[in-house]
Amino acid sequence: MVVNNPNNWHWVDKNCIDWTRNYFNEKLVKLSAEDESKTVEVASVSSIEGDVEVCQRKGKVISLFDLKVTLDITGFAIDASKEEGSFKGSIVVPELAYDSEADDLQFDISIYNEDSTNQGMRVITKNKLVPKLREILAGFGSDLIKTHSSDIQLSSDKVNSQFTKSNQESNSAKAAAGAAAPTASVAAPTASKTVASTPSSTKPASSVPRYNTATLHLEPTFNTSAEQLYITLLDQARIAAWSRSAPQIDAFPPKEGSTFKLFGGSVSGKILKLVPNEQITQLWRLEDWRDGHFATLDIQLVQGPSETKMVVKWSGIPVGEEDRVRGNFENYYIRSIKITFGFGAVL
Repeated sequence: MVVNNPNNWHWVDKNCIDWTRNYFNEKLVKLSAEDESKTVEVASVSSIEGDVEVCQRKGKVISLFDLKVTLDITGFAIDASKEEGSFKGSIVVPELAYDSEADDLQFDISIYNEDSTNQGMRVITKNKLVPKLREILAGFGSDLIKTHSSDIQLSSDKVNSQFTKSNQESNSAKAAAGAAAPTASVAAPTASKTVASTPSSTKPASSVPRYNTATLHLEPTFNTSAEQLYITLLDQARIAAWSRSAPQIDAFPPKEGSTFKLFGGSVSGKILKLVPNEQITQLWRLEDWRDGHFATLDIQLVQGPSETKMVVKWSGIPVGEEDRVRGNFENYYIRSIKITFGFGAVL
């Protein structure tokens, strides 16, 4: 409940990004679609980037949000074995903003390792799953205000000002109408907005300069165990060997939350999550990206009978930097590790 805000006159805001993550995990994960031969579902919410606030002044409640949402999807062809016909991919919603029209919501669909058995997955994702996603995302704005408006303003029975009380009652009526017609709710901007190279005219609360961003996916294999590859990616001495430079990173095993710099500062970031021998998740950036902008690098180590697959996924790479990031990672991480430690053939 708001305090020291007589008659709901003053500006009050609430950061709702954590609630937003929970909201999308609840609403989107396991959402599925299928036809006669294929099925696809949302496996996880990979990342949510941006800002979400609910604000009130003079009895009016508004939402201010500007988000990029990345979803992991998975599925399989029903008439094939799950191993042969299965696929993984992603859906990126480049911008979900408070002032946008639902029909303009953009979905960028990527299918990893597309082949003859799963080539129809893009079609079912677009025609069957995307409409369900659009409906849920369209209702986000009204659900956001409905959930949080009572936390940032006094109830109308405690307001003496007829002006702010009128605004508050009008706002409540609009929220109720929005709940009855969710397709009219906020969604995403027009396509011309999403492809622009300059930041959106709607400034987020954060001062970090914004990029339009992309995802990137690699799956190299190494002739070694997941344990050895995990150590190689995090141990100071091993990093120095394959990077040909002294890294700035905590002694092995580094702690979650610690920072690092590689290649003389050309690459830097912060370790977000470590699952020994299985997963490394980092905030990751190149030196010449705008100050404050980080991509998220997630590395999954999948142990096989004689080799380990490194499932590498970035989200938040500035558009236009994908080929550069891929080339650098393949040359200075993958190729160098294989050459230095004999972990596989170099092509």
